Amino acid sequence: MPSWPNLSECFSHNCSWEETHNATGFADFGVPPLNYYSIPLLTGITIACTMLFPVGVAGNVMTILVVSKYRDMRTTTNLYLCSMAVSDLLIFLCMPLDLYRMWRYRPWRFGAVLCKLFQFVSESSTYSTILSITALSVERYLAICFPLRAKALVTKRRVRALILILWTVSLVSAGPVFIMVGVERDGASPGGVISAMNETDFSPEAGDTRECTMTHYAVESGLMGAMVWLNSVFFFMPVFCLTVLYSLIGRRLWQRDRETGISSRVAHRDKSNRQTIKMLVVVVLAFVLCWLPFHVGRYVHFRSLDAPSPLLSVLSEYCNLVSVVLFYLSAAINPILYNTMSWKYRGAAARLFGLADSQPPRGRTASSVKGDGSNGWTESTVSF
Repeated sequence: MPSWPNLSECFSHNCSWEETHNATGFADFGVPPLNYYSIPLLTGITIACTMLFPVGVAGNVMTILVVSKYRDMRTTTNLYLCSMAVSDLLIFLCMPLDLYRMWRYRPWRFGAVLCKLFQFVSESSTYSTILSITALSVERYLAICFPLRAKALVTKRRVRALILILWTVSLVSAGPVFIMVGVERDGASPGGVISAMNETDFSPEAGDTRECTMTHYAVESGLMGAMVWLNSVFFFMPVFCLTVLYSLIGRRLWQRDRETGISSRVAHRDKSNRQTIKMLVVVVLAFVLCWLPFHVGRYVHFRSLDAPSPLLSVLSEYCNLVSVVLFYLSAAINPILYNTMSWKYRGAAARLFGLADSQPPRGRTASSVKGDGSNGWTESTVSF
């Protein structure tokens, strides 16, 4: 998960190893602990994440297959959701290393390249998810509030190009992670540790202080602070935009409810829009709720650096623990929401597993609506 500001808490707090939660029994020798948290806490987090792993991987793979395999599911809205599924799938591929680092954060055995790469993938995937949600919401806003303009602007070709641009922006924005994160040794480890452990039959590996963490250069140069601000902008600015967009969309749909003389075609389109908007609002709320503890914990962490406080340190620690589970919950929950709230997604999933006819049900679909404008725009108005 993108928790790089909190990876080396003792380095950040300038504390001694005796002050940390030593779960390895080496405190008498001043040896760094293998993890910062108690075994029961780590066990609970691992169990929760392990349960989310198959659900998230299977659900996101199913979303990708449903959108790619069935033509009637390749709407512009669903292209964004497919991009989000790819992001979430990449996040789950980073989970094993994340859990390993929580259980045994030192010594880091997998080299500097993997240390940098898995955190870069996690960071860029998170950026891609929030940008896709924002772009999708802008599209819904145009389709509902400015339908004539949407006819010209919203096409599948343009949406694919925009998704490619969003991924490029995400990868570039996460690029500094390659400089910020690396394999560092703790120069503060007391001398004679290895010989002391050898005398007591402890493994010499316990004295290996290599860890995948924030580099000293990132801290001293101010790069870490800049990335924290960038990460916050990627969260709070889209959340503000989403709040405004969905407020305007809700206002427009409410006004249409009060209008009289609406054709059956427009009424059907509004019904489809309401179903899509309800699902997207729930997806956005789930994303915000899952990510809020992480940003709260990060804010508390940096406040504790300016004014050291045991209370703030403990609060930051437990916010970080909660955010680990919520981070993976955010990556796993979207397919569950689609399946719960969308009959069209359930029908496509049933077709995928051979539980229903391979042909979509006949009726008013995006491809059968006539007279509403260009094909690209009509498809964009009906999604899951």
